[in-house]
Amino acid sequence: MFDEKSIYKNATGPVPIRMTNDYLFKALLQKNQRVLKELICSLLFVSTDKVINVRIENPIILGEKMDEKSVFLDVNVSFNNGELINLEMQVVNEENWPERSTYYACRNYSSLNKGDDYDEVMPVYQIGILDFTPFDEHPKFYSRYMLSEVDNHYIYNDKFTVGTLDLTNIHLATDTDKAYNIDKWARLFKAQTWEDIKMLAKQYEAIDDAATTIYQISEDDRIRYECWAREDYEKRQRALNRKLEQKDEIIRQDKEIIQQSKETINDMAKRIAELEAKLAEKE
Repeated sequence: MFDEKSIYKNATGPVPIRMTNDYLFKALLQKNQRVLKELICSLLFVSTDKVINVRIENPIILGEKMDEKSVFLDVNVSFNNGELINLEMQVVNEENWPERSTYYACRNYSSLNKGDDYDEVMPVYQIGILDFTPFDEHPKFYSRYMLSEVDNHYIYNDKFTVGTLDLTNIHLATDTDKAYNIDKWARLFKAQTWEDIKMLAKQYEAIDDAATTIYQISEDDRIRYECWAREDYEKRQRALNRKLEQKDEIIRQDKEIIQQSKETINDMAKRIAELEAKLAEKE
């Protein structure tokens, strides 16, 4: 009898599309309900037996051509009859992640209907899966942020959470992160070869399930084309960011030169004034 889960096990070498591709990421979560549930439970530190329901609220038509510049491939998920989770895979550091993630979380938090009481607002989570470190001075694998009092740090509101999963710092995963398999999900997202994925699949059954779906998706010409289009767009974004950084550096250097020139002119003016004063005394 044909075992559908075995279809990826003969694949070898580099994976055609890595899971850091936001289109492939969203396609996987849309196509595989179990993977969606397991990933959400890992990131929220809850057991899968606590799940009542989980559903993507903003699905896309997989394989349909879309405008690369106008479509954001974040994933809005409703969980257990009301909790809202926004997930986004982001590989390009646009230097605005704290502002962007807070905006997404606030957008979901303002979900009360007319006539609802404020205490009826449901918990919201915004979790960015990032291929960069959002705060270089505070490297951490998985971080969760809540509104808290500045001095004593007690929680002001436990219904508003922003999280970041830093794929560049998997080695910093805590025992709790590992207990909920978050490090394994991160390694799947960073996997470059089918051998890497097979090794993870042996350790965690949900990844075995995910690997089957990833293989199926990668074999779909229309979906593969859209994934490549996203990668091309991200490459151009990186190139643009590098050019902007280079321009910023040139502007910074020019400002330094201008400032040094001003200081030199001021010093020369001061020296001339001193010499003129001495000359006036002699006269």
